[in-house]
Amino acid sequence: MNRKSVLVVDDEADIRELLVLTLSRMGVDADSASSVEEATAALKSRPYDLCLTDMRLPDGDGLAVLRHISENYGNTPVAVITAYGSTQNAVDALKAGAFDYLPKPIKLEQLRPLVMSALKLPRPVQARRASIGETAQPGTPRLLGESPPIQRAREMIAKLARSQAPVYITGESGSGKEVAARLIHMGSARADAPFVAVNCGAIPENLMESEFFGYRRGAFTGADNDKIGYLQAAERGTLFLDEVGDLPLAMQVKLLRVIQEKKVRRVGDTQEEPIDVRIISATHRSLAQQVEAGQFRQDLFYRLNVIELKMPSLREIPEDITLMVREVVERLARQSGNPAPTIGEEAMLALRRYDFPGNVRELENILERATALCSGNTINVGDLYLTQGGGPKEKAGSADGSLGTRGLPLHEFLDQVEREAIMKALEATRFNKTAAAKLLGITFRSLRYRLDRLGID
Repeated sequence: MNRKSVLVVDDEADIRELLVLTLSRMGVDADSASSVEEATAALKSRPYDLCLTDMRLPDGDGLAVLRHISENYGNTPVAVITAYGSTQNAVDALKAGAFDYLPKPIKLEQLRPLVMSALKLPRPVQARRASIGETAQPGTPRLLGESPPIQRAREMIAKLARSQAPVYITGESGSGKEVAARLIHMGSARADAPFVAVNCGAIPENLMESEFFGYRRGAFTGADNDKIGYLQAAERGTLFLDEVGDLPLAMQVKLLRVIQEKKVRRVGDTQEEPIDVRIISATHRSLAQQVEAGQFRQDLFYRLNVIELKMPSLREIPEDITLMVREVVERLARQSGNPAPTIGEEAMLALRRYDFPGNVRELENILERATALCSGNTINVGDLYLTQGGGPKEKAGSADGSLGTRGLPLHEFLDQVEREAIMKALEATRFNKTAAAKLLGITFRSLRYRLDRLGID
């Protein structure tokens, strides 16, 4: 078996020697260079599986090395070494395509896992297959569609899989943000480690610290045993923070410190433990607007939003709806062991006209319900549960042009409309409250408040 090879680029001889010695003890061939010019010459002499380069070099910088490798040896990952406190340099390198970064003074407990992760990177074709969904395990959703926006998303996912940079995924509720996060993980060097998905809006505020960081036995009443939190559960893997904008400010401060220090301390413990976790975050709201409103820390936003991936809504890719409908119906049929129903012409037309406020998740719920209720193995327009937009719908006003409050006082009318919308979302999601909240475009806590206020069990 061929030994892996790494190129170390640094103008300080003692650092070069330390890195070369450490890599050799890891069973890796290591060459060194002290400048951009020497690095360029070394890259011509042999292929490398990884390049570790300092940001400050006598004839240029680490970004010059990164650009040269990206243009001429695109499959070689590059990790940059930054001076202590030079967060912006690290962020700039990650945005330029660096695999990861190491702060000075270099800590070997951080160097070793970085090197091992980089050397485990799948080939680009494998990362692309994962982004399409070909390598997904049974039951893992694929990124459906062939439209230009979906193709761009796939290409971005394949690129992000070859990095360890934090990713910020935006898009409307139900547009496939978690699917994208899972595909990034599946195509990365972390694919064999856990993928831990957390809905930040579904955790009570008083439990957040113990849920994220874990706790030691006796830390509080009921803590009968040691427990690891989400961060340690995702060790060497990926932590997906869905609806990250719902994190309270106090929790944002603690998360920022974990990201910066790469250490976590359980509740009730006096010692910190190192962690190796990639963070992918997502929200259907604008974190930038929350920053302006003082609801989200700017420094945390910049650490999470290193690279942004926008998932398109179904309204942006109408040409994909027919393909998506057929693939979802066939998948549902395989799961149930029944033949796939056909889609009536009027039903398909209604689906193409529909606005899909809940996007792909709503499409799947609509088709799952229609598949279960249709007769004669054909889905007709009457089998579709479309709440607004195109297809079957109610008019917004009454016949006489009034607002149509059904003869009720305004507050009672609004409560009734809200109750109907919530019940429809609950029915569409089989009373999964977390999914219903996403479908409605609100947080889990907001849904819980409305359920209590309206007296819905």
